[in-house]
Amino acid sequence: MNVFDELTWRGLVHQTSGADTLREHLAAPGRVMYCGFDPTAESLHIGNMVPLLALMRFALAGHRPMALLGGATGLIGDPSGKDKERQLSDPADTAARAERIKAQILKLFTDNGASIDVVNNLDWIGKLSAIELLRDVGKHFTVNYMLAKDSVKGRIDREESGISYTEFSYMILQAFDFHHLNREQGCTLQIGGGDQFGNITAGLELIRRKSGAEAHAMTFPLITTASGAKFGKSEKGAIYLDPNITTPYAFYQYWVNADDRDVVNYLKYFTFLPREEIEALAVAVAEKAHMREAQRTLAYVMTSMVHGRDQAEHVVKASEYLFGKGALDGVDPATLRAALEGAPGRDYASRADIPDMVTLLVELGLCSSKGNARKDLAAGAVTVNNAKVGADYAYPESDFAGGSLLLVRKGKKSYGVARLG
Repeated sequence: MNVFDELTWRGLVHQTSGADTLREHLAAPGRVMYCGFDPTAESLHIGNMVPLLALMRFALAGHRPMALLGGATGLIGDPSGKDKERQLSDPADTAARAERIKAQILKLFTDNGASIDVVNNLDWIGKLSAIELLRDVGKHFTVNYMLAKDSVKGRIDREESGISYTEFSYMILQAFDFHHLNREQGCTLQIGGGDQFGNITAGLELIRRKSGAEAHAMTFPLITTASGAKFGKSEKGAIYLDPNITTPYAFYQYWVNADDRDVVNYLKYFTFLPREEIEALAVAVAEKAHMREAQRTLAYVMTSMVHGRDQAEHVVKASEYLFGKGALDGVDPATLRAALEGAPGRDYASRADIPDMVTLLVELGLCSSKGNARKDLAAGAVTVNNAKVGADYAYPESDFAGGSLLLVRKGKKSYGVARLG
């Protein structure tokens, strides 16, 4: 299948400079395409996965993808989709973030059997003098053309102070990137989010004026959730690819909690599962939504892709244990600790310092009084390691995950943690 048809079926083609000509262009292998990533955060987030996985699809289809790090443009600030002027970034911080993001991109592709070239636009924009930028790039754009772009027009309409010349100029820097890669690398396609179409077509205009070489544009739809929540946001904030910012457990839980109305689209956007399998999962959502098979598949595939299969297995086992469907054996202590980070808990120096189970239930906030705790224990409502316990429970070492975590559950959904050390 032509990769353009694959992207179309998955709902990933939003705007193009010409669908038929782009499809024909992509029919031949070896095409070079790129997407830009400004290093404005410490890590990439799951919203970046749409263009990253599109680049991976191009790679697996025999093309040559490139990821462009905005070491220069990240110092300026893209006005697209922004209501206010960005704070200018420190050059050293921007460079450090670019290196971290480069490592993330290379790891993602290598771990999933694909290759990609990573470049940094500071390498060529940083060498431009102000006169060269104005004469060789700015001369090809009229102010009227730039004002008509949504990224600029929207800012002027919404913001009383308008837009600074700095952010106004972002467009021509991105256009110069496309021209540079077209000339030096034979790059003929730039891809990006739907809010980037104006910047991308500015690059087409510059290429047309300076060389007349072939070039194309394609954007993806901006993802929204059926519930109206912002995609990629959880109660704790954005979902990042860096496990030190968003734990693999939290990453998995974001996907496993996907709305039934969104999950099939997410399977199309974010996985490489074949059409037949996704359609079968769509049937499962329609007929047996309570089983959440599609969500569990999505979560496992995404966690495996970003964090590795072993980490995905750790997360699944920890999730099963937390929801009373698995034993403690084989549960990774570090994963469980991350999963229980937000759970009510108490710290104790040793097992001998933990009070009796009646008192512990009160200290963990699972029971309002010792009387209620005794009643719940007598009724068999309290479990440890998914086994019912009584008031005489003696805290055997085997029930502590990694020797330090004891999960106490009351009923199906309430639990607390006794932590040692």
